Amino acid sequence: MDQASVDGRVAEALELHDRNFSCAQSVACACCDLVGLDEETAFKIMEGFGGGMGGFTETCGALSGAVALVGYASSNGPNDPVTKKGTYKQVAPLVARFRDMEGSTLCGELTGLAGGPRLQKCPKLIEDGVRLAAEYLG
Repeated sequence: MDQASVDGRVAEALELHDRNFSCAQSVACACCDLVGLDEETAFKIMEGFGGGMGGFTETCGALSGAVALVGYASSNGPNDPVTKKGTYKQVAPLVARFRDMEGSTLCGELTGLAGGPRLQKCPKLIEDGVRLAAEYLG
């Protein structure tokens, strides 16, 4: 995928976040077409992932959005539930890269809500989530 296309997706995701989409929804909706998923379905699926999974400041929503799309693209569906290991092999380096880039995968640690210093702001996490999703899917 060319840089201009990725930059456009980043801009779209940030605009969605400005419209009150969660980090997870912003990443998933900006990249959902890469896996043949419509925006409404992506939005609804990611509804509970914001705020680090239901506001519990666990896994970063921007990362969750990227991982969800990779899983969607990798799965053969419920009639052939044997793709998990292959999906995990695709997801593991994505999660590792995100952690290396940001210093954590946990919303609370990244945003400072866990009591430590803020490592990153949501717009940067969204940008990196979109870039990783586009790289792994594009």
